[in-house]
Amino acid sequence: MKLNDIPSKLPSAHLPEKVKNALRFMVIGGIGMFVQEWFFRLVMWLMDQPAKDSLLYYIAFALGNILEMFPNYFMTNWYTFQTRPNLTNAGGFVLARGINLVLQMVFLPFVLRLLPDANNTIITYVVIFVAGIVNFLIQFFFFKKSDKKH
Repeated sequence: MKLNDIPSKLPSAHLPEKVKNALRFMVIGGIGMFVQEWFFRLVMWLMDQPAKDSLLYYIAFALGNILEMFPNYFMTNWYTFQTRPNLTNAGGFVLARGINLVLQMVFLPFVLRLLPDANNTIITYVVIFVAGIVNFLIQFFFFKKSDKKH
């Protein structure tokens, strides 16, 4: 079996294309979240564990996000949308990830401060879920404009 044959052997191969794209996006997003978290932890360790809400903490978070973008971009091309890397989808990917980063670093703390008595865990998951949907829709638009691999 060739590497390009793997997606056709997965259970999601028989679903409608838009559903497959969303499912593959969630798989890559889950892997990306894990990679981002470990890059963040590494940067935090290298910076001697800066205090939460400090500038260094946000720098560590942003660096974790940026470092994770490189493998995520290539996995998104190959697996999620089955496209080739090009300027169109790279631009859309960077735009979507930039919006996602702003939602996580600016909007989430704003909402948590605005609603101090609310359940922080639920608010965090809702904001991350919304950020994921926005991220997917932007990437879907730009990657679908790209050429198919096969």
